[in-house]
Amino acid sequence: MRLITRVTLRLAIVLLPIMIIWGTVFYISMVNEINDETDDSLEDYAEQLIRRTLAGKGLPLPGINSNNVYSIEPLPDTAGYETTISFCDRRIYIYEKEETEPAREMTMIFTDKENRAYKLVVSTPTFEREDLLRAVFIHIVILYLLLMVTILVATTLIFHYSMRPLYALLHWLDNYRPGSGTKDLPMEKNIVEFKKLTEAARHTIERAESYMERQKQFIGNASHELQTPLAILGTRIEWMIDNTELSEEQFTELSKMRQSLQRMSRLNRTLLLLSKIDNNQFPDRSDIDLVEIINNEIGIYSEIYGDSGIRCNTEMPQHFVVNMNESLATTMITNLIKNAFLHTGENGTVDISIRKRQLVIANNGSEALDSTRLFDRFYTSGKKGSTGLGLALVKSIANSYNFKIEYSFKENRHCFIVKF
Repeated sequence: MRLITRVTLRLAIVLLPIMIIWGTVFYISMVNEINDETDDSLEDYAEQLIRRTLAGKGLPLPGINSNNVYSIEPLPDTAGYETTISFCDRRIYIYEKEETEPAREMTMIFTDKENRAYKLVVSTPTFEREDLLRAVFIHIVILYLLLMVTILVATTLIFHYSMRPLYALLHWLDNYRPGSGTKDLPMEKNIVEFKKLTEAARHTIERAESYMERQKQFIGNASHELQTPLAILGTRIEWMIDNTELSEEQFTELSKMRQSLQRMSRLNRTLLLLSKIDNNQFPDRSDIDLVEIINNEIGIYSEIYGDSGIRCNTEMPQHFVVNMNESLATTMITNLIKNAFLHTGENGTVDISIRKRQLVIANNGSEALDSTRLFDRFYTSGKKGSTGLGLALVKSIANSYNFKIEYSFKENRHCFIVKF
């Protein structure tokens, strides 16, 4: 989940209870304000009725020129009545409309000069609380949605504008390749947090570059130091085989030692090559014709596997030029073609084609390989003598030039695709 999305969701969650509380307070305040105004109106109307009653004047008919309905009735002649006023909400029947409506009712006890008590009840139609509640709810929802849209747009614009230094740093880190240094690292000077983050990234990369340089030196020195004794051991074993009278058992053991030594030497050279590729130690690039390299390798491996009856079919243009290191291009093509011939059974076929800047190498097979581990170092499919580094080497070369390599198994055929 992106940061802006999470911020927006949290704002929405926080804003929702605030809007509910605000809507509730607004509804209660509106009801109280309407009741206060209605009560004042009822008190004024009641005062007029009381004055006319005490003056002996005629009273207006209820509901004439007014929405007010009233009634005055004398109370029993008992002492102790005091002037009181009370208000309540009830529903009354409106004769003119022939329907029941909500009303605000005021009840008042008053006395005349002769201390006779009267009960005055005045009612006036008021608002429907359900309608008001519904209107408030609808407007709260609309206001909530408008606020969310406004907050979302404003937050997104402000967020993207404020986070530009972070996006620039992330973009640089995505494109960073070990060994390239920190010369193009964007530096932020205005925002303290981003400045500290950039400085931390710079220090971390500088330490990584330092460790990588030490690793390069160590691997190079170790490989060269190993290669010399391996070569000496190989030479001495060859001398013993050629110049010493050996029994059959001794000859067999020395042959096994020679094969193991050759495999160790080949493994050492391959690991050194992988390390150099990973450390970008092949900076030289030129336009390489892959068709020429492919044809050369096909000739070599067709001759090696000629006794197996393997046929190689090609569908390629006259030239296919790629800008990369010539040595790495040869290594990549060699390993892919060697892998295809090695894993093709007798009388099988190897198909090599180049279309739409894609190199496709397919060969017969009995079952699919483990695509999740296929390009891992030291992973082998069971072939005797395999170091498990060939496809790892191809993958490393492809990654160094941002090529894509894919594997699939369809219709009993292994298929490797390199997208340039």
